[in-house]
Amino acid sequence: MSQTHRVYRLAKRPEGTPGRDTFDLSEEPVPEPGPGEALVRTLYLSVDPYMRGRMSAAESYAEPWDVGDPLRGAVVGEVVESNGAGFEAGDVVTGDLQWAEYATAPGPALTRVDPDRAPISTALGVLGMPGLTAYFGTREVARPSAGETFVVTGAAGAVGSVAGQIAKLRGARVVGFAGSDEKVAFLEDDLGFDAGINYKATDDYRAALDEAAPNGVDAYFDNVGGEITDAVFTRLNTDARVAVCGQISQYNAEEMPVGPRKLSQVIQTRATVEGFLVSDFEPRFEQAATRLGQWVSAGDIAYRETVTEGLENAPDAFLGLFEGDNIGKQLVKVADR
Repeated sequence: MSQTHRVYRLAKRPEGTPGRDTFDLSEEPVPEPGPGEALVRTLYLSVDPYMRGRMSAAESYAEPWDVGDPLRGAVVGEVVESNGAGFEAGDVVTGDLQWAEYATAPGPALTRVDPDRAPISTALGVLGMPGLTAYFGTREVARPSAGETFVVTGAAGAVGSVAGQIAKLRGARVVGFAGSDEKVAFLEDDLGFDAGINYKATDDYRAALDEAAPNGVDAYFDNVGGEITDAVFTRLNTDARVAVCGQISQYNAEEMPVGPRKLSQVIQTRATVEGFLVSDFEPRFEQAATRLGQWVSAGDIAYRETVTEGLENAPDAFLGLFEGDNIGKQLVKVADR
């Protein structure tokens, strides 16, 4: 192809909260697929909090980008051209690709998406990495059982909303922290949570937990960290399980706050605190995705997407994650199929 397309590159490493000047949108030639590669036209782009760590040179579980590198993330796109990649033009695929209108990738790095199974955007949300993260973090790490109390932070987000529903399917009482009355209503009315706590309108997290979780906390799925997690730790029951998935409250901190501050509670309760990466469970992704798809089809798991239109607005969609602008999965729609 001889035309050009738009590509986002890392303009500079942000200090504290990133701004628009962190992102550079350039016009570049559309790449040609090499042997074994496919050229993919981006339809939907995912933005996720972990990307903040890749903008920093600090050590993280995700390899940092260099200044000038193209930004990357999960994409759903349409194959335009295949050079022995095992796909045909028109196939819908997902993979870790550039923030760009077009990208090339080796065939093994792409996964076919069935447009008849569910809206293709769900391959980036409830049926994609966020859904898988919720599935394994809840079932394998937090392990709530019937009659127990499960608490999740970031509960109205892509991961937290699914984690809470999986815990409900296991018979647990589910309490979610979210950042607005609208989000609390979403948790309670749409997702079936037993209680939601608007942390922005709550001065005393411990008192709010005492009301929403009067029998204490048996399983905690932590996406946020900070003061809310401090409060939850004081309400852990004996043999509680804590799944540490994310710490979004800390990602833009220029100096990390002192901590961990509540480990005495772990001694007292003999709680297990375990961090995890969804990639740890990669051999079981297909099995989990099938189960999630069954739950969605049966109406046992509901989901919501917040869609920002236009590649040019991808930075705003990303930055909005740290302001809590999204309900459910935050996506950027780049093109129509």
